[in-house]
Amino acid sequence: MLSRDDLVDLYRKMRGEKVLSVYLNGGATDFAERNAWRRRLEHQVTYARRAVNGAPASEEEGFGRALGRIERALGAFDSFLPDQGWVGFATPDDLIYAEPVRAPMPDLVRWEGGIRVAPYVRALKQQRLVLAVLVDSRRARIFEYRSGELHEPKNLNAETFLGDLTDVNISKRATNHSGVRGKTGTDAAQRYLEVGSERMVKSLMEIATERLGHDGHLVLGGTSETLSAAAAHLPQQVLLRTVQRSSMGLEMTEAEVRTELEKAASELNQRLQKVLLDEVIDQARSGGRGALDPTEVEKALREARVDTLLVSRGFIRANPDYADHLVGSAFEQHAEVEELSGEGADRLDVEGEGVAARLRYVASG
Repeated sequence: MLSRDDLVDLYRKMRGEKVLSVYLNGGATDFAERNAWRRRLEHQVTYARRAVNGAPASEEEGFGRALGRIERALGAFDSFLPDQGWVGFATPDDLIYAEPVRAPMPDLVRWEGGIRVAPYVRALKQQRLVLAVLVDSRRARIFEYRSGELHEPKNLNAETFLGDLTDVNISKRATNHSGVRGKTGTDAAQRYLEVGSERMVKSLMEIATERLGHDGHLVLGGTSETLSAAAAHLPQQVLLRTVQRSSMGLEMTEAEVRTELEKAASELNQRLQKVLLDEVIDQARSGGRGALDPTEVEKALREARVDTLLVSRGFIRANPDYADHLVGSAFEQHAEVEELSGEGADRLDVEGEGVAARLRYVASG
């Protein structure tokens, strides 16, 4: 999959060339739906051909050669596409990109100047790191989930680290006395465990904070007591991107962890989109660094004042060409782009006709 930077670079590189952009929805597994994606592709190709009807012969030839490259790339698949979606970009002389993606895509074929980028924004969320820390008072497991891949990094071997902080520091001799007046050996051992556990949780949260960067998501699993202790060691900006799951424990299988992480990531996306949209609407209504509705947003884009463009999924679906213009303009000025779904998208459709923006500054005058 393309990262955001890869997508922006490709958009800029290809804006002066004619490109065939192909998006296909995948994910079908029902036998009755086999080859359905091919029929949808044929329908979209028929629509795209209208753009070259009556054009010079060289234009029609270029379209045909680009389509041939796309069709050869898709020839690797039988009845079903391999993932939730598939994206391909081709010129008459080169297949620029052709890969499955981990997010549902619309069925869309366009022959135009530059690549079609708006639909791909949905897939960019899959690049966001989701870090899971499952912890109790003695042990921990850390998982990383990105682009549909789940693994336990060897360089974050928290379980060994916990052993170093607890068992190694406890006397291996059985005794009823600690040598400290007023304390039994059992009391001292318990205190060692408590101190080791506290140090372990603090160190884990430091590791997690560094690993997450500015946009990663954190899922904490364990007992309520352990979760509270872990959350107390997280900075506020990370807490906003954190969910706690007392139902998740150390003995979970990888398949169970994957399912929970996907649910948590969706929950966090909705939460963060709500915070962002609330901020933009408040700023727009108070005359601050916010813009609502396509007219105001496009004006801000022309003036290179957009920090983050917000577009609802419904707006992209209903206005694919205009939405792509807005997204491309945002990429031109290094702005972030967020596609809103669910309740956030519904609210954006009502408040801003499907489009809003957080601004870098307020225009003077």
